[in-house]
Amino acid sequence: MNQRPLSPHLGVYKFAYTMSLSILHRITGVASSVGFLIFAWWLMALASGPDAYAAAMSCLSSPLAKLLLAGFTFSFTYHFCNGIRHLVWDTGRGLEKAQARRSGWFVIVAAMVLTALLIWFGCAAIAPPAGGP
Repeated sequence: MNQRPLSPHLGVYKFAYTMSLSILHRITGVASSVGFLIFAWWLMALASGPDAYAAAMSCLSSPLAKLLLAGFTFSFTYHFCNGIRHLVWDTGRGLEKAQARRSGWFVIVAAMVLTALLIWFGCAAIAPPAGGP
């Protein structure tokens, strides 16, 4: 039998936080896909008339749905920021260990800040005006 070399796998490498960022990038890509399917469902309900929209909004207004929406928002912003990081790497920049570590932390902080801003702006946009009509 021909003994072929094994591909590297998790058992070969010592775990590093950069591995967790890479794994999180893949997970957030899948989560974003699911989130955009829900967004497409909401848009179809919006276009289908008041009854379909009311049904969608009653489902999406639950506390669990709001928590999932916040998770989707973080998923999207993390995946977006980390994608930009990967594009920079594709130019050959930021590949040194210290630079990769700094950019990893920057991506996490940027995703959290962007998530907080998007949720804050979203809540401010739907809040009733102060002082009444």
